[in-house]
Amino acid sequence: MAGLFFLRFWRRTGDTLFAAFAAAFVLLAIAQPLPMLTGIPNESQAPIYTLRLLAFLLIIWAILRKNLRGG
Repeated sequence: MAGLFFLRFWRRTGDTLFAAFAAAFVLLAIAQPLPMLTGIPNESQAPIYTLRLLAFLLIIWAILRKNLRGG
């Protein structure tokens, strides 16, 4: 739901910050059930954990880009 929320704002404004947040929340939503669905007992040892890392790096990149460029 959060991804759709930010996607709606991105469509209105065209601001890449909202697109990055939407993509990050979609990645987090995908990564949540994957350890259970794949049968991995400890998610911190799984390559699936990299999806969460990618989502947070995307958020950090978008915030830095927005602040350094001024929009």
